[in-house]
Amino acid sequence: MKNLFYRFGLLLLLGGMHPGFAQESESVTDPDSSGVENSRLLPTSTPVLLFSAVEDEEKKDKKKKKRKKNVYFGEKTKKTLLKSSFREQVTYQVFHFTLNHRQPDPYIRDIYWYDSRNKAIKSSGYRPSAGYLLHGPYERRIGENVVESGMYYYGTKHGRWMSFDGKNILLDKRHYAEGWPKDSRITYYNRGERKIEKLTPIEYELEEGNYYHFYPDGQVAVTGEYRYGEKVGLWTAYWPAEKDKTVKKREIQYQPEAFTADFKPYIRAEWDREGKLIYRSTN
Repeated sequence: MKNLFYRFGLLLLLGGMHPGFAQESESVTDPDSSGVENSRLLPTSTPVLLFSAVEDEEKKDKKKKKRKKNVYFGEKTKKTLLKSSFREQVTYQVFHFTLNHRQPDPYIRDIYWYDSRNKAIKSSGYRPSAGYLLHGPYERRIGENVVESGMYYYGTKHGRWMSFDGKNILLDKRHYAEGWPKDSRITYYNRGERKIEKLTPIEYELEEGNYYHFYPDGQVAVTGEYRYGEKVGLWTAYWPAEKDKTVKKREIQYQPEAFTADFKPYIRAEWDREGKLIYRSTN
């Protein structure tokens, strides 16, 4: 009997060394093997007439004497209330959302949406199947006191946003245009034709949000993120697009969070014009 178990175990061991098993292990795809960018959210050209579309709609709305109930920027919305409690403090969020799906602007970092399943407002990970874009006025109250108010436009902050303390004293006031801070810095190759070279989001004189650098033809050259004036996360440079194919040139890894002590940026990977990997860091 003992000899039988030994033979059975040997067969299992040999079976695990079958060539088919080795081929299955080798079939794992190397995420850096190709630099061809397949992300659907990667912008392929610069924003067109930045900030103008909503401003035109606002002008039309101002001309109307009576606003239709729950209609904002020409879009019918639904009004909702969320209530949450922490110890003896009750917080209310009153907001509107639209049932119509609109592809979020890939240039904007924070897209706000209502997760109807979990009854929560989120600022990332939006999917039409999971919830709805916030659209229209928003108000957050603690008890009877308003502590934050503003307007959303298809998931992005728009117009004037204000926050208050518990005694209704103004703490902060910010202005947005379709998700972009109003103070964002824009440089142009040709201002008359609105050929944007660089888009740098600015809040309180500090870089904050997604940064973009474009080639003269409008294709993305560099993308990255700022937080509190510091470069964070993975910054990606791209080769000039050819035949509608976007290929990564280089990825540079910056600190995961702003003000991370003793973190030194490094080149994570590089690719040639065809998307072939030519360098990868061992970090």
